[in-house]
Amino acid sequence: MKGSESTGAAYLECTGTGERFESEELHGLSPSGKPLFARYPLSTLRDRFRPEDLRGRSADLWRYAEVLPVRDPSCRIGLGEGWTPLLDTPRVARRLGLARVLVKDEGQNPTASFKARGMALAVSRALELGAEELALPSAGNAGGAAAAYGAAAGMPVHVVVPADTPLPILEEIRILGANLVLLDGLISDCGKVVRKGVEESGWWDLSTLKEPYRVEGKKTMGYELFEQLGGRLPDGIIYPTGGGTGLIGMWKAFDEMEALGWIGPERPRMFSVQATGCAPVVRAWEEGAESCRPWEGARTYAAGIRVPGAVGDFLILRALRASGGGAVAVDDVEIARWTGLLGEDTGIFAAPEGGATAAAVPPLLEAGLLSEEDEVVLFNTGSGLKYVGMAPEV
Repeated sequence: MKGSESTGAAYLECTGTGERFESEELHGLSPSGKPLFARYPLSTLRDRFRPEDLRGRSADLWRYAEVLPVRDPSCRIGLGEGWTPLLDTPRVARRLGLARVLVKDEGQNPTASFKARGMALAVSRALELGAEELALPSAGNAGGAAAAYGAAAGMPVHVVVPADTPLPILEEIRILGANLVLLDGLISDCGKVVRKGVEESGWWDLSTLKEPYRVEGKKTMGYELFEQLGGRLPDGIIYPTGGGTGLIGMWKAFDEMEALGWIGPERPRMFSVQATGCAPVVRAWEEGAESCRPWEGARTYAAGIRVPGAVGDFLILRALRASGGGAVAVDDVEIARWTGLLGEDTGIFAAPEGGATAAAVPPLLEAGLLSEEDEVVLFNTGSGLKYVGMAPEV
């Protein structure tokens, strides 16, 4: 990899208490039950890791090796993830009434979703630190990505998903050789099966934010935005939020970039969009709560945001409030309608979660959380090909 060398993390830090832990051992949640963040020697890196140092590097997420945790290059499991297009969409901007709208098309990642980023790092680190079998509950795309990177690493993977997960994703998981378990219920129910396997069979749990490294892969979206916008950040970011790792990761990236001297204290306003049938973050944000209550009877065809509770909920809410952003829920009919409009205006066959980000703009404008002068990035987190036949009638 031209010009890039990993220093690894200096330590892991509990996001709840600030307690520090050794980075070169396998860790799940902290003793207080909170996610762990990898922390880097940013003050040391500041003088030798500059934006200009990225020129000529490989067009994937490993271009940011200095702020990624994998020390041994032979453990970097890569399938070409990262450096997805950031597409200017003037017709979408006119339709939505914004000065500029860009779409970050994560559907062009391996396994056709942003989950490839997180699993590239989680599986690479699990391999490097000696895990033997991997497991996770999934709403869909994370399971496909885990199967892919586990196959590339030569590691067994166990994936537990709801029985109504889109068929293309189920086929993907099977073809990639993972042990697939279908369960009547939600991702939270699937998590109970994985916990049993962890306790009884020694599986290593790759659940969202229950290990420290999926968020490290997702944070590279923040670094890419900075590069692709020519060394600056947009006014706003609208992100479809289930477990919220991508939003949390980008917020972490912005803090790192400030410590590195790449940016100042400015931040984009961060917006979470959820479905009306499963909106725990929106409810907590509206109530002024610091964490989310589990959502009862979660339902939406946008499987990636059908997550009734997130272990990193307090981190999502902190980022929304610190940035001056917010949260909004949209119904499945509006999600499907805007997925179609986004496609007509851009040529992007977005996943419903991506369509939800466009559907979020009108209510955000109405609430005064966005203005007509704003430059906004919408995140399409996956390919619509995985959801064929799932959309409601519009």
